[in-house]
Amino acid sequence: MPLMASLQRRRLQCYLGLMVADMGTLFFSFGLTGYLYLGQHGLDISLVLAQLLLPVFLTIALYNGSYSLDTLKSAATGISRGLSALLVSATVVVFIAFYTKSTGEFSRVHFTLGVLVSGLVMVRVRLQMRAFIRWRCGASVFNELVIDDGGPALFLPGAYHVLAQDFGLKPSLDDPHSLDRIGLVLRHADRVIVSSPPERRADWAIILKGAAVAGEVIDEAVAQLSAQGARRAGGQGLLQVSVGPMGIRSRTIKRAFDLGVTGVAVVVLSPLLLAVACAIKLEDRGPVFFVQRRVGCGNRFFPMIKFRSMSVNQEGIDGHQSVSKEDKRVTRVGRVIRATSIDELPQLFNVLKGEMSLVGPRPHAIGSQAGDKLFWEVDARYWQRHALKSGLTGLAQVRGLRGATACEADLLSRLHADLEYLDGWSLWRDVRIVLATFAVVMHDRAF
Repeated sequence: MPLMASLQRRRLQCYLGLMVADMGTLFFSFGLTGYLYLGQHGLDISLVLAQLLLPVFLTIALYNGSYSLDTLKSAATGISRGLSALLVSATVVVFIAFYTKSTGEFSRVHFTLGVLVSGLVMVRVRLQMRAFIRWRCGASVFNELVIDDGGPALFLPGAYHVLAQDFGLKPSLDDPHSLDRIGLVLRHADRVIVSSPPERRADWAIILKGAAVAGEVIDEAVAQLSAQGARRAGGQGLLQVSVGPMGIRSRTIKRAFDLGVTGVAVVVLSPLLLAVACAIKLEDRGPVFFVQRRVGCGNRFFPMIKFRSMSVNQEGIDGHQSVSKEDKRVTRVGRVIRATSIDELPQLFNVLKGEMSLVGPRPHAIGSQAGDKLFWEVDARYWQRHALKSGLTGLAQVRGLRGATACEADLLSRLHADLEYLDGWSLWRDVRIVLATFAVVMHDRAF
C-alpha cells in the first residue's frame, strides 16, 4: 500500500525554525550594529530596540504569510515576505515612537542600520534554512496524490501517482472495507486528485468529502470551457469561465501610465510627426492619415490611425491583403516610415482617447488572414486576446513576432504571446515592454 509520510508536523517544525531564525536575526543584527557603532553601550541599547521591534515584526509576519506553505515552497517568496514584514514593522515602530515623543531616547542612525543589517542577514539566513526545510520535508513540502481510476490521463511532477486497479481501489459506497482501503491510501495526503469515468465521479466526490482532505475530481468540461473556478447558486453548480484580467486599481494605474508617457511622447515627437505629415502630403498630395476599423477591447471595433504609407485607394480597408516585402502599393515615404515603425506613431492619439493602451495585444483588421484562413478560424482563443485594450506595442512585438502572417504558425506564436501577457498584468512588465520596444522599432519584418 503506497503510504506517504505525514508532513504536517514537519511543516510546523519548519515554521517554528523560520520564526526562531528570524528572531535570532533581529537580535544578532541589532547587537552587531550597536556594538560596532557605540561599543558596549550600543549593545545594551540594541537589545532594547530588538525587543521593541520583535513583537510587531512577528505579528505582521504571521499576518502576511511569512510562515506559510508558500514560503516553504519558494525561497524567493519567503525572503520577500520576511523583508516586507521587517520594513512594515520598522515603520510602525518609528510611527509609534514619533507619536509617543520617544524618538530622542534612541539613535535614529543606530535603528536604521539595525534594520538594514537585519534585512541583509535575513536574506542569508532564509537561504540557509532551505537545507533545514529539505532535511525535514524532503523534496516536496506538500503531499499530492493522483489516483488514476480510468479517467483522462494526468501527470503532475512531484505528486504520488497511483493506479486504482493495482491497489484494488473502488469507490463502492456500500462496501465499508473498500472505503477503508481507500482511506489507507489517502492517509497523510494534503491534496487528492481523482481521474475517473463520469459515472464514478459522484461516488469519488462523496468519498473525498469524508476523507478530511482537499479533494478534486477531473472533469473535461473545465478544460473545454477554460473554467476559472466553481460555485453553487440557486441550487445549481456554476463554472466560472471568465474573469476580468484587471481590477479597478490596476486599470487606473495602467491608464495613468498611458496618459503620462503618451502625453510626454506627443510633445517630444511633435516635430517628427509634423515632418512626416508634410513628407506624405508632398509626395502625392493624398491624405496624411490612414484610418482603418480594427478589433479592440471587448471585441468592439474602433478607428485606428496610422500615417498613410500606401498609394491612395490601395490600402485595403479590411486588411485582407497583407503587406509584402516588395509590395508595389507602398510609397517611397511609406517604405521609410514602415521600416522604422514611424507609421504607427499616430496611434498615440488612440491611446490618449482611451481606445488603445501603450502595451497590449496589437489590433488586427477584420479581414486579416494567416495563410488562407481568417485569424479567428485558426484558433478560437483568438477572441480572448481582446480582454484588454489593444496596444501600440506588445509582448509579441518585442519578441520579434511581427510582419505578414504567411502561415497559421505565424499567428499562433503571436496569439500565445498575447495570452501570456493577459495572464497576470503588472506595471513593471509594461515598463519593460515599452523599453524593449526601442530595440525592435527597426526590424527585418517591418515592411
